[in-house]
Amino acid sequence: MWIGSETAAQRHFHSSFKRRAVLYSSLGFILFASIFLIKQNPFPNSQSQIKPLESPQKLPQSPVPNSQSEIKPLESPPKLPQNQLTFSSKFNPSLYHTNGTEVIYQIPDSPKAVLFIAHGCTIHAYDFWDKSPNCSHCTGLPEERIFVLQALEKNIAVLTISSLGECWTFTKEMENVEWIIKNWVETNNLGNLPKFAIGASSGGYFVSALATKIEFNSICIMIAEGVFEQMDIPKNYPPTLFVHMAKDKIRASLIRSNMAELMEKGIDVKEIRCEEFPVDADFLAKRVPGLEIGLTVKLIEVLREKRFLDDKGYLKKDGRDIKWKEALVEKKLIDEKFELFRHINEELNVAYSYHEYTSLKNDEIFEWFESHMKGN
Repeated sequence: MWIGSETAAQRHFHSSFKRRAVLYSSLGFILFASIFLIKQNPFPNSQSQIKPLESPQKLPQSPVPNSQSEIKPLESPPKLPQNQLTFSSKFNPSLYHTNGTEVIYQIPDSPKAVLFIAHGCTIHAYDFWDKSPNCSHCTGLPEERIFVLQALEKNIAVLTISSLGECWTFTKEMENVEWIIKNWVETNNLGNLPKFAIGASSGGYFVSALATKIEFNSICIMIAEGVFEQMDIPKNYPPTLFVHMAKDKIRASLIRSNMAELMEKGIDVKEIRCEEFPVDADFLAKRVPGLEIGLTVKLIEVLREKRFLDDKGYLKKDGRDIKWKEALVEKKLIDEKFELFRHINEELNVAYSYHEYTSLKNDEIFEWFESHMKGN
């Protein structure tokens, strides 16, 4: 038993010895290989060969403000301007009917002048005033209402009269309006104030003739050349301002001819020319009360889609000649009873600049009136 046990112990010893010999041999080989590799690739011997780790490249950032004055609070997203045309004056018109027509007017607290406005064809006195308790049928077309509001802001009493028909006539209607104006001025104790008149299109022709019946300090004839070739121009004819649109070249030629005739008689004249401009959603929303910016954005998209606009945003045709309303109805953006059709159409006509009442030259028009407060 003992001899057998000794033999087993010896076998265990020899086996353990062999494993240790293999382990030591492996460690020796690894040590030898490491020394060899170090000799082949020595460590750098100078700091210049050691490159520091680079920090990750940063995206450009705004500089950090170094004082409280530079710190700006977060701003809310910018909003597209809408209906920013504000006036201190408010509509509060009076109206009455006489001699078969409607008269609508407003007199500020301390009026300094009187202004008669003659509308164009298919327009009426009520188109110059916003709907109100005093005038439930008033429509407030954008260009007309802006003109009246600015006149009231300048303390000018405004008188509008509807023509008997679609356009003005020059016989009995001339006598009718002459009587209405003189009676209104006398009734409201305005006789000592300067008197002005402006007429557009048919109203422009009418005012040019009415100025031989009523002594105006000055007049403005808009998108019309007047009827000077049909009348004898008196020497005391009032100073005359012509406002016309760039695309109506025939009318521009007639206006210059009439200006030359008036100047020959020593009458002060001036010309204002309205240029076309690109139409956009912001312009429409600002000038038409009640028109949402969302709809005007859609309208401009439709105008582009239907190729009613050129590449620069200019209308290719007059607003009267494009079927933008039908396009909006087709897309179910508006219905057939859309109440602001005339309002939008007017602004498209103004942008196209051929034949439309415009308030875009108000500053120059009122400057003309104010420069003739003391008479001819």
